[in-house]
Amino acid sequence: MDSFDRQLRYFLRIAELGSLSRAADDLDQTQSGLSRQLAALEAHLGKPLFLRTGRGVELTEAGRKLRELTQGSYRTIDAALDAVRTREGITHGTVRLATVHTLSYYFMGDVVARFVSRHDGANLSLMGRSSPEVVELVESGKADAGFVYDSAVASQALASTPLFDDDMCLVVQEASNIGEAIDLTAELPRLVGFPSHYVLRRMIHSSGLNPSFVAEAETVDALLELVASGVGACILPQRIPDKLLGDHRLRKVAIVQPALRRRVVAIVRCDRPVPPLVRELIAMAVDIAG
Repeated sequence: MDSFDRQLRYFLRIAELGSLSRAADDLDQTQSGLSRQLAALEAHLGKPLFLRTGRGVELTEAGRKLRELTQGSYRTIDAALDAVRTREGITHGTVRLATVHTLSYYFMGDVVARFVSRHDGANLSLMGRSSPEVVELVESGKADAGFVYDSAVASQALASTPLFDDDMCLVVQEASNIGEAIDLTAELPRLVGFPSHYVLRRMIHSSGLNPSFVAEAETVDALLELVASGVGACILPQRIPDKLLGDHRLRKVAIVQPALRRRVVAIVRCDRPVPPLVRELIAMAVDIAG
């Protein structure tokens, strides 16, 4: 019975993602192992459930019928299990939180400190990612919640809670001849920045600016090293600590134009109950963002 339960859950995940390889990655299985589980289920039913296509897999008629008959039942079972956990008020366990890289420098420290001080039996597992990756982790269930820029959230499967607005600044060397404020529409220095799929990079382009990016890096530390070495300036949240910049002999320049601002939100799946620890974590984050 356990074997059939596992095979059916695997089948539903493959059907949802439309790809054996993506389902294997999501389920932490090898693709060959997942294929064997699917083959065993198809052998038991005596019918193929998927057709291979150039872009992945598609359900056969038998596969569509099986999904129709089982998907609702498994959602009901999972919701019942989550509801029981919620009523029991679990205070032990692991909360998996995905967050955009920049927040670890000026927000997450306070959130983590408050959470662990109140829940010494709980473990907070942090995953620093780009905004699209944070969304994907929460959508797939690999993260219980995510802190992300709202412009990256376009999924109806997710519910958002506003935290705070992030204003941007220009980060330059201390000895730079740029003053305390700058209009980037009139004066646009060479920049180093995050890769093109990061929200902060897309924000710069969507604001109407067309800067010359001379280097890219995936972490704040790497960007600051590039600025310190004189490669170019960078655009980062205003909340980045002054001490961190001072350690690299850098400083902030206020951006007058254009307005560069993004809202940070907490996201969870909206198709299942939110566990008590996750609800409390988000409430703490809202309070700290205040």
